[in-house]
Amino acid sequence: MSEPVEDPDIVSRRIARESLDRDDPTGWFERLYSAASEGAAVVPWDRGTAHAQLTEWAEESQPSGAGKSALVVGAGTGWDAELVADLGYDTTAFDISPSAVAAAQRNHPDSAVHYLTADLLAPPPEWNRAFDLVVEIYTVQALPIELQPAAIKQVGEQVAPGGALLVIAAARPDDQPDEDVEGPPWPLTRTTIESFATSDLHLIQLAQAPSPTDPTILRWRAEYLRD
Repeated sequence: MSEPVEDPDIVSRRIARESLDRDDPTGWFERLYSAASEGAAVVPWDRGTAHAQLTEWAEESQPSGAGKSALVVGAGTGWDAELVADLGYDTTAFDISPSAVAAAQRNHPDSAVHYLTADLLAPPPEWNRAFDLVVEIYTVQALPIELQPAAIKQVGEQVAPGGALLVIAAARPDDQPDEDVEGPPWPLTRTTIESFATSDLHLIQLAQAPSPTDPTILRWRAEYLRD
């Protein structure tokens, strides 16, 4: 009889907790992707296709990426980046996990996407305000709550003048105390999702919808535009 498969969410939380206990809050990404590449774990958010809300946004907005650049934050195995590239954007996609980047390159061997290893909390300086479109899906919520403000600031700093930012994240009520959230993920309150906005990066659309796989889980989809 085969061994029962452990819930991927439980596995990812255990790996994350081990990294947090070692005061390495981002190290669990590489450990998870590395284990997944060896068949010892499953990445719970690796859908084998672009995120449904990103697909909906693309269908509704019909953006033209011709002559424009895009940055996909925390690209994982690359499905979201491939959709953005298909829209015509010169697309850069990064992840802190080298194993995730290697998996993206294996999954998409003929890709036009520039897959790179980089740290959201310390991105290359040449990325600052350099991209016409920045796409952030689930990366900020995968970080402990105390790291989220710094990550949010860095996400916004990559948006060029006149550029757009799209954020998709799990939602939680504003009145739920931080200490009651056992991550990962650490879903974002309305206050947190609104904090991506700055004096020149404006929130232009915010919607909340149920997850297509679990209607009890709500997701934010937020769009921002830089002056």
